[in-house]
Amino acid sequence: MMQNSGQRFVILGIFTVVILIYLSRLFYIQVINDDYKLSANNNVLRYITEYPARGLVYDRKGELLVYNEAVYDLMVIPKQVKDIDTTAFCDIIGITNAEFVKKMVKAKKFSPVKSSIFEKQLSAETYAVLQEKLFNFHGFYVQPRTLRKYPHNVAAHTLGYIGEVDDKLVAKNPYYQSGDYIGISGLEQSYEEELRGQRGVRIVMVDVFNREKGSFSNGEYDSAAVSGKNLVTTLDLKLQELGERLLENKIGSVVAIEPSTGEILAMVTKPTYDPDLLVGRVRSKNYGILLKNELKPLFNRAMQAYYPPGSTFKLVNALIAEQEQVITPSTVFPHSFVVGSKSVKCHGHPPGISLKGAVQYSCNPYFCNTFRAFVDNRKFVTSENGYRIWRDYVLSFGIGRKIGVDLPHELKGNVPEVDYYDRFYGKKRWKASTIFSLGIGQGELGITPLQMANIMCIIANKGYYYTPHIVKKIGDKANTTRNLGEKHYTKVEPQYFDAIHDGMQLVVEAGTARIARFGNVVICGKTGTAQNPHGKDHSLFVAFAPRENPKIAIAVMVENSGFGATWAAPVASLMMEQYLTDSISRPELYERMIKGNLLPTRYDTLLKKTDRAEVPEIETIAVPKPANQ
Repeated sequence: MMQNSGQRFVILGIFTVVILIYLSRLFYIQVINDDYKLSANNNVLRYITEYPARGLVYDRKGELLVYNEAVYDLMVIPKQVKDIDTTAFCDIIGITNAEFVKKMVKAKKFSPVKSSIFEKQLSAETYAVLQEKLFNFHGFYVQPRTLRKYPHNVAAHTLGYIGEVDDKLVAKNPYYQSGDYIGISGLEQSYEEELRGQRGVRIVMVDVFNREKGSFSNGEYDSAAVSGKNLVTTLDLKLQELGERLLENKIGSVVAIEPSTGEILAMVTKPTYDPDLLVGRVRSKNYGILLKNELKPLFNRAMQAYYPPGSTFKLVNALIAEQEQVITPSTVFPHSFVVGSKSVKCHGHPPGISLKGAVQYSCNPYFCNTFRAFVDNRKFVTSENGYRIWRDYVLSFGIGRKIGVDLPHELKGNVPEVDYYDRFYGKKRWKASTIFSLGIGQGELGITPLQMANIMCIIANKGYYYTPHIVKKIGDKANTTRNLGEKHYTKVEPQYFDAIHDGMQLVVEAGTARIARFGNVVICGKTGTAQNPHGKDHSLFVAFAPRENPKIAIAVMVENSGFGATWAAPVASLMMEQYLTDSISRPELYERMIKGNLLPTRYDTLLKKTDRAEVPEIETIAVPKPANQ
């Protein structure tokens, strides 16, 4: 009997404990924790992603380069779409019934109960009409977004563009979700994390007519979007615009850098494209047009094309030889350079010139002899070892390697290794006379215009450079993301640069680049003509100014245009004058440059084919100027 009574108490105790557990859990669910409440209300709640405004982009003087415009994505929750007038709906947003069905199938495949984009980037006009009738279309709502806008149509390759993320990126990076946008090129890609900001979420209640009735729980569960950080670039808008005008109807590039900081003042590549072409609903169509254009307007020649540097490389070759005391400023070489049946002759100049004169007159035999005197020097034991040491010097000038610019897709150029020549000629079967063309910037050498401009910074600074970069400030703080204030030294000591400066000054004052002179500014420059196996030679000019306390270093490459003094030097001169004096004193030279058309005839119509597809009118968002400019 007592045993049965004890069992009843045990059973009763177990039931009591179970009931208490259930009651406490129910209390937690209904009173303490709102998760289930939220889940229960999912059919009357709408979760709206708050997309942050992407950071704005300015030039170094506070001029706006990139801002945002408002557009509207039409969202759909397939399970909630019932009994709507499909024809009327399609008429409003401008699609066919077949397209409606296709989009609904896609949305249901993504999720029947989760929202997804039904139609991207509605115009303000379409949105206004739809908003008035949206209550008739259950399951649809509008999501505000922003797109990029470019008020000046310049620096397309440098600024870059954004595009929608793909499934692979969504799977790889947990931050992004379907429908998000990401930087694809230029500084939009390099500074994606700084520019994108942080998404927020707003939970609103909706009635049976699909109308918003206010925030859920007074916004307790909302999270505010955080706008992206603004960028102040190093670009000078006026200089960039001038460079793009001067290279109109030409193929080539211009890179201008401030030697004392490494700040890129202008980066021009031609042909280019209108950056507004790669914005919004027309981006894919326009990208296809640009991609097929034979002029390759999407190709950034300033960083991704490398050329034989021609005579501009003679400066580097001479500095290396000076450092190893292979030559001195007073060294004189014979008036010719002969290798077997091959002979390299001088341009017209007096015989018996020293280093300064060799730079002034761009004497090919002088620098071929300099190269041979270095590589075949007995102190290096073998020519292979001499070349290896010579190459290490060249690399210290930022040639043949990436110099670390804060833009994507930089190429390193080419300075062949010993193994390359061993394979081509055989081990110990080559020497300086075999590859002498390297001494005058030809042969297998390949240098980008960015590297050429950076070499001018090195020569202007007498042996060092700062990493070239495009972003000056992030938000209201200086850009410290890439150790930009660090000096990078070459293997050449400062005292060896004076003779080179003297020769470069004479190039402009009494040599091959007299056309580059303006005012009382002392300019140090060097012309170059890069051989081109596919057509007319390329025109090159590199320079810095003024000689004392240089403010600008520049490299200009104009493809298939002949001598450096004909096109490249005038372009560089006009840009230096604009930057240093804020004016142009030679209107006739300016007119000749902007009117010059160096495109092959067959290309004339190709540029016209790159027409902008229709871009919908969209509402402009007010843009403030950055503080402290």
